[in-house]
Amino acid sequence: MRAIGIILAGGNSRRMKELTQKRAISAMPIAGSYRAIDFALSNMSNSHIQKVGVLIQYNAGSLNEHLSSSKWWDFGRKQGGLSVFTPTVTAENSFWYRGTADAIYQNLSFLKSSHEPYVVMTSGDCVYKMDYNKLLEYHIAKKADVTIVCKEMPKDCDVERYGILKMDEECRIQEFEEKPVVARSNTISCGIYVIRRRLLIEMLERCSMEDRYDFVTDILIRYKNQKRIFGYKIREYWRNIASVEDYFAANMDFLKPDIRDYFFKQYPDIYSKVDDLPPAKYNVGVRLSNSLISSGCIINGTVEDSVIFKKSFIGNNCYIKNSIILNDVYIGDNTHIENCIVESHGTVHPNVYYKGEDQVKIVIEKNERYIL
Repeated sequence: MRAIGIILAGGNSRRMKELTQKRAISAMPIAGSYRAIDFALSNMSNSHIQKVGVLIQYNAGSLNEHLSSSKWWDFGRKQGGLSVFTPTVTAENSFWYRGTADAIYQNLSFLKSSHEPYVVMTSGDCVYKMDYNKLLEYHIAKKADVTIVCKEMPKDCDVERYGILKMDEECRIQEFEEKPVVARSNTISCGIYVIRRRLLIEMLERCSMEDRYDFVTDILIRYKNQKRIFGYKIREYWRNIASVEDYFAANMDFLKPDIRDYFFKQYPDIYSKVDDLPPAKYNVGVRLSNSLISSGCIINGTVEDSVIFKKSFIGNNCYIKNSIILNDVYIGDNTHIENCIVESHGTVHPNVYYKGEDQVKIVIEKNERYIL
């Protein structure tokens, strides 16, 4: 493909609350065995983009570990490959990333050393499948300077936390407002862009000279009337996980047969780092209903409408319903957990009761299994 890839994975969101205290949003576990960034990386690989840069900053440790080997997404090539960029002190700069545009500008050598004419940019905190080749073909056919992937959301959706678009009959963007107080449209930006590489370099250098740091506000919105910026509508599954509610809903979506079939059984595949773990073990008396159970788990008791991530242990007479149990959690006997997210590496003591009433409850317990 005649494009390089950039994945913006350095941000944080207060709406994720305690879930991002020790990891970046892009490293959030999804669907039992994946991380959020796996979807963007898999889309890049499946679209035959051979050179990809991942920009990380907040709580970078978990992402660095996950991306330590590029072979899982087939980026271990002599040409191109996967590059991970963190903020670096140089002779010219000693700042952290001050925004999305600044993050790319601080790694401008990645763009300048490439020869591909186009750049595909995406965030690392969205769950979706997409062929970027079709997006690039649309971009070239429209003779666009920038193409923004967009989606029409249901009327009951809270769209004010997204970028809101309005397009004309030719899908050229007429209005673009980032996180408005009152939305005048249900069409949102999905945070996926195609832009000519040389134009992007030019715009980033101009932004830096003017002390502007945000890609959406200082490039897309600022130049919407001067550049040919078009929208590319998608109808397939797409979800952003920048809040606790969206993260919970995204995982619950994978309990639906059609969503599981779309991501796991239909080509192209979604790839992730593979752990050498035994299959899940179900002991005598277990009752399971509509749940995802990952490798390395040992299950006792009852599990309904839940997602259980890797290496978790569910004790005797436990009742787990409508909940997400993250990696390596030990749940003691006679425990009731309902409408909750249990943080990873925790030890839940026996005979406790957790239930989210009006909203999803986040359960964080200390890991007491290995304390001497």
